[in-house]
Amino acid sequence: MHHKQKCISLSFAYSFKVKQYIKNGHGVKWSKTFGCFYVLDLGSNRALLASYLQAGGYTVKTTSISHRQHASKGAPKPKDDLSQEKQLVYTEFISFLKGKRYSESTLKVYGHFVYCFLKHTDNKPLELLDENDVRLFIETSVGILNYAVSTHRQMVSALKHFAYFYPACAINTEAIFMPRKDRKLPEILSIKEVLSLIEVTKNIKHKTIIAMLYGSGLRIGELLHLQLKDFDFDRDQLHIRNAKGRKDRYATIAKSLHPLLKSYYTSYKPTVYFIENPKGGLYSAGSVRSFLKKSCRAAGINKKVTPHTLRHSYATHLLEQGTDIRYIQELLGHSKPETTMIYTHVTQKSLRDIKSPLDTSLNNLSLRNNNNNTSLLY
Repeated sequence: MHHKQKCISLSFAYSFKVKQYIKNGHGVKWSKTFGCFYVLDLGSNRALLASYLQAGGYTVKTTSISHRQHASKGAPKPKDDLSQEKQLVYTEFISFLKGKRYSESTLKVYGHFVYCFLKHTDNKPLELLDENDVRLFIETSVGILNYAVSTHRQMVSALKHFAYFYPACAINTEAIFMPRKDRKLPEILSIKEVLSLIEVTKNIKHKTIIAMLYGSGLRIGELLHLQLKDFDFDRDQLHIRNAKGRKDRYATIAKSLHPLLKSYYTSYKPTVYFIENPKGGLYSAGSVRSFLKKSCRAAGINKKVTPHTLRHSYATHLLEQGTDIRYIQELLGHSKPETTMIYTHVTQKSLRDIKSPLDTSLNNLSLRNNNNNTSLLY
């Protein structure tokens, strides 16, 4: 769904020739939101599109898997496109996940992938489903939709949970390949860039959100679910409730933010949540990402910045200031110290203190040849 209209998205391995051919097709448009070419799914557009691509010598892969569902809609409800038996098993699988007290987010993601898998296997009986069906489903999904490794891993985990829940099927979970996690270092803003970002943001609500994400190291969901009762200004603490892993914790409130928070409260007068939408409910995470991009452009920041980038920057800057990593782990709410240790790889203070062996060698040589000021490097 794009702009409230049903659309067909096109995905392909990048090629300038293919791109130019596709963009010249009848009714083909580019979606900046989804980062893909698309046509409206109206009338004969499907047939016209397929004919146009085939005329250019291209093979068209089609799929009925609806992976682009909006996450906020929750786990897909069983529809008539599943057999009665699969509808029943799917409903029981969702109840099984709820019984394990998984978060709403996990219910949505796992439910979505299992629903798509059951739909993908069409009329094949549940008892005959095996790891080859899983492999073909994953290959089709990843190949067409170009999923990130993290999404690929979520899909595998969902299907393994389904196989555990429904042992009557023939799926051997040991035979399902789980890709290794990416070991990418987080993007970090400098303190100067953070201050510039806050300065160029003129809307007081937007400014407050950016300052709180960085100043307290919050996840976007934690900030949006903060209620007025969670603020303790006497102790300069925030009570973060039911965060990731169903854990509560305390985070700090930067003293320098007191005037901004007071000004924001006076201007917007929130009633329940600290950050509310105009109707008084939860503020949208999408809105935060949208204005954050605009603020980055205004500040001349070319890095890829998300709300979580501000949290990464908070942790890295704390480490550079000499804060013990155990305290940082507690402030961030990490279960394992290994998660927090990632920031030791991006902190600049320790790296700046390490001397290159070239510098050490040249310095020693200079000390031995006190009277000779000639450098070997120029």
